[in-house]
Amino acid sequence: MKILAQLLCTLFIAGTTTHASAETDDAGHGKDYRTFHTDGTVEYGAIENSYTSDLVMYLAGNQFMVMQELIGDFQAKNPDIKTVYVETIPPGQILKGQLLKQGEIEGKPTAMNPDIFASVNIGHLKKMHEKALMNEHIIYIHNKLELMVASGNPKGIKGPEDLGRDDLVQSHPNPLTEGIFKFYGSEMLKDLGLHEKVTGGAECKSCWAVEGKTWFTSRHHRETPDRIEKGEADVGIVWTTEVVHAKAEGRPIGGVSIPAPLNKQDKVNYAIGIMTNGRNPESAARYLAYLATDDAQSIYEKYGFLRASPEELKVRTF
Repeated sequence: MKILAQLLCTLFIAGTTTHASAETDDAGHGKDYRTFHTDGTVEYGAIENSYTSDLVMYLAGNQFMVMQELIGDFQAKNPDIKTVYVETIPPGQILKGQLLKQGEIEGKPTAMNPDIFASVNIGHLKKMHEKALMNEHIIYIHNKLELMVASGNPKGIKGPEDLGRDDLVQSHPNPLTEGIFKFYGSEMLKDLGLHEKVTGGAECKSCWAVEGKTWFTSRHHRETPDRIEKGEADVGIVWTTEVVHAKAEGRPIGGVSIPAPLNKQDKVNYAIGIMTNGRNPESAARYLAYLATDDAQSIYEKYGFLRASPEELKVRTF
């Protein structure tokens, strides 16, 4: 894509210095589907906008806290892109339920041809390439695992080895649809020799993997802070960015860092690409070019993400 390569080069060199600073509480499932307008208004749950917006993006859900500020900055620099529809749910659900077959959300059909698809699993994008639905991509940010606990860490959890303790009730992302656990959290537990004890070998969602001890979430690892706040769980595997976001909101949440390489920071690569069947390829190219700017990387970094390198931000083929 010559347009994308040229835009990446131009924006990387030129850069920009201003950005918006809006922020919203997006902890609930009802805010997974948002339409951002250039006047600063945000529509929630307007699934039909996936068919009509000037830019349509289906993204890994763990970026939900960044999107209002990021899209506000992008639209300030691209005011002709008046509506941006953003879906932030687990990318495995997007792939299987919306890109590969017609899906419905709250009884409404959702577009099968977003302009952009992003995942923390490069395999998802390779699947799109195999079906001639994506040709190129970039790596645009990184993340790492952390343990979420109640404020003040009342259980005195020191690190991931403590997940083997018998006195803790745990809340973890489900291994069926949430990549954070399927690809990273489960691997960490196996590295520690704790996978069988923590999960009981269960593969389910909205369920007790180990009765009364380990709960697997329904859709999002963002359900974990709610369980901790309600006293239903003591600890959960989340992304570092979720701890940062919870603290920024003033929620009674704390974090316990996980040392590398157990935190998988060297493996957690967020990949994004333009869909070949999308309606707005030029707008999509401009957005990927924007992600390579210092402004975009700084916004992500503010929310706890790790920057991508200049080499990773270059367009690459599969």
